[in-house]
Amino acid sequence: MKRLGLLRHAKADCDDAGVRDFERGLSERGKRGAALIGRAITQHGPGWDAIVASPAERVRRTLEASGLPGEPRFEERVYLADAPTLVEVLRAVPGNPASVLLAGHNPGLHELLFHLSDPDDESPFLAQACDKFPTAAFALLELAIDDWASLAAGCGKLIRFIRPRDLDPTLGPVRIG
Repeated sequence: MKRLGLLRHAKADCDDAGVRDFERGLSERGKRGAALIGRAITQHGPGWDAIVASPAERVRRTLEASGLPGEPRFEERVYLADAPTLVEVLRAVPGNPASVLLAGHNPGLHELLFHLSDPDDESPFLAQACDKFPTAAFALLELAIDDWASLAAGCGKLIRFIRPRDLDPTLGPVRIG
């Protein structure tokens, strides 16, 4: 049994149109969301034997603001990766750790969540995640595998799904009108 955490970067700062996508940091709302989700992960999470992350600035800042312990290994292939690429990255994680946190971007993380989830799983968390994997959301899967090289479609069960708005409603979607 392995555990996989999926953490989407927090709300990016989109105010400066001259900044490349890769270099965008976090908005103030994003910093608040990352800190809040970090505390929730620490309270309910297994701890992480390995952290694999996109090297994009907003992912780096999310991890920093979250306060999660551990030294991330920044992997270029995680930046804006699709689910098949993320599976390749996870299969190659060195040392066969018991738990891995993957920090990155959508739509890849959302696709990966559904790729790995057992299609017969009727978890209320999976129903919640169907709608959206918003910024700074965290998903925790238990994987029925003994080593990461065996990672395959349908091997996981989603046991936790937390969005910043679940912890603080002011971090939910901005309503216009």
